[in-house]
Formats: sequence, C-alpha cells, structure tokens
Amino acid sequence: MEKVYIAGIGQTEVGELWERSLENLSAKAILDALGDGGRPEVDALYVGNLLASAASGQANLGAKIASNAGLTGIETITAEAGEASGAAALHLGYLAVKSGYVRNALVVGVEKYTDTVGSSTERMIAHSTDYDFEAMQGLTPLGQAGILMARYLDVYKPPREAMGALPILAHTNAANNPHAMYRRAISSEAYSKAGMVSDPLNMFDAAPYADGAAALLLTSDEKISKAAVEIRASSGSIDALALHDRPDALAFSAVTVSIQKALARAGVEWKEIDLFEVWDAFSIYGLLSVEACGLAARGDGWRWLMEEDHSPKGELPLVTMGGNKARGYPLGAAGVYQAVEVVLQLRGEAGANQVSGAKTALTQALGGPASNVITHIFSRS
Repeated sequence: MEKVYIAGIGQTEVGELWERSLENLSAKAILDALGDGGRPEVDALYVGNLLASAASGQANLGAKIASNAGLTGIETITAEAGEASGAAALHLGYLAVKSGYVRNALVVGVEKYTDTVGSSTERMIAHSTDYDFEAMQGLTPLGQAGILMARYLDVYKPPREAMGALPILAHTNAANNPHAMYRRAISSEAYSKAGMVSDPLNMFDAAPYADGAAALLLTSDEKISKAAVEIRASSGSIDALALHDRPDALAFSAVTVSIQKALARAGVEWKEIDLFEVWDAFSIYGLLSVEACGLAARGDGWRWLMEEDHSPKGELPLVTMGGNKARGYPLGAAGVYQAVEVVLQLRGEAGANQVSGAKTALTQALGGPASNVITHIFSRS
C-alpha cells in the first residue's frame, strides 16, 4: 500500500459570495492547489458537496467542475455524506491513492448555499435528516441541535454560559484567518445576550451557512512537494440517522468508533495529537464530540472546554482557524477546509494562530448529529 501525501492546497474566502458561481469557486481552489503542488498530471477528481443538485440545479458535478478547470480525460466521482461530504471526498481520494490505483488525485469541496434564499434553503439542508420521521415533520438540523442541547442541560445541569466556550474560542481564532467569514472576536457577554434561534441554542451556538471551495492535491510521491503532509489515517462510522432510533441521543457513538479506528490505523495516541479540528456546526456537537472522543467524561465536556486552554498556545488547541462557527460553514465543503487548515498548521504557515511545533493533527467531520462521521489524522516529520 502506498503512503498518501497532500502536496498542494487551495481555498477561497468563505462567505455569502453572491457574485461567484459554483464552478468559479471550484476552479479557483483547484488551480491554487495544483499551483501549490507543482502542477503534476492528475488522474482523478473527487468532489464533496451537499446542496448543488437542489440549490444550483446541477448534478454530475465532477464533469462540470473538472472541465471548467481545464481537466480533461480524468475520472471523477462526487461524494455525499451529508455535511461531511467534503471529508468523504477526501476519504475516497485517500483510498484511491493508497491503493496505488491513482497516483495523483484532486479533492475539492464546494458549496454554493446562496444559489437559493429563504425557507426553501432550510428545507434543502434538512434533506440530511431522516425525511419520513424528521424533515417531513418540520424538524431541521437547527432543531435537532436545539433538542440535544436542551437534553444535555436537563441531564447534566451545566451553567448555561459554559456552552459559549467553543464559539468564543472559534471567533477569537478566526480574527487571524484571512479566509474567515467573521474575523472578529466575541465576548462572553455578547454570547450570553445573543438571541435565541432554536431554544436553548442562541445565534452564537450555530455556525453560519456559507459559500466556499477548498481543494487538496493528493499524491503517492512525497518528492513532488517539499511541504508534503502525510495522511496517516482515514476512517468513518455511522449511527442511526433519526435521533429517536438511538438508545442514547447524547452518546455520539459514531464519533467514538471513527476516532478509535483512526488512532489505531495511524498508530498514535491522543497525547501525540498537537491540534484537533473538532466539528462545531453547533456548539453542542463540539461538546458531545469531545466527550465521545474520550477527552472528557460524559457530562463533563463543558467543564473541559471551559476550564482548559484550547487556544493555539494550549495543550490541545481546537478550531485553530475559527472552525465552522467563525470561519463560516460551507456545508459539504467544510471537511476539506479543515484539512487545508491543518496542512497550514503542519507546514508552519498558520500565521498568528500557529501551533508551535505542530507535527500531528486530527480532523473530524460530522454529517448531521454524528449520523455519519469521518476522521483523518495528518502528520509531518
């Protein structure tokens, strides 16, 4: 089996990019990744996306995106795993290169959320829930997160302000990310005064949906780039799609399984991980994820987030470039943005947010409330 390296990265800014098309965003990220990696001949393109078929009226994304970027005669596949679609595309690219079937592959995550407006957009995003028993009844991803936070507050009785630890950290870090949607820190007071969006979730508990594209050039040839970062492991796991089908809604079981498989495959332990890009589509998801990862006991994740230092100078930095909450949440592209940000950290190119001496990093993407979980571990010697 081949080793898999990331030789090039590219990303667009994240935001409401009304004037940019889906193919324009993709081309920018792809061409930047190719340029960063020395422009080798590419064999395949793997695309991660959630909304294009419904929001942009565009399926067959691989052919559309590849031909627009000047890539002809290659094979393309589009991955769909809910909001974790970008991470799923990376998983496919990793497997293709590792198997030796593909030598050089591009992975691109792209989302054009603003191709529709109003309530129809929320209905489309709700397609990632169980349609018959959740979406058709009016339950949205935002509503799911509200239910889970209400349950957590009722069972474990943490102080309500503890839920702000991860959003506040994310906004602090995003202030130094030139690609972030919200480049401004928020105070604990601002968090506590924010309006409710799905009681008890307030505005700062939910990541803002956004447009954007990020790309990676994968290769089995470490010598292509002097800044190559190895993908040490890639693993996935699923849970019941509908919350009511789970024995314990607050146990993100797929997170636990995916993390354990990735750590075992990479041959590393948590103490060797220098930074963790936890999934913060909603603050409660980040909290439940750190508990499911074994970083904190059940019901104690809020204290771990609130009392420990998780800044780039802390023992285990989280959401180092702003996470979904403040970088912006381009849905099916977010998992690829995580990987791009980790590569910047491991190259020592993360600017003011640089984690000193970072050698090994972990990313985790969630489709829905951990219905589909994909974990990656990266390292650079």
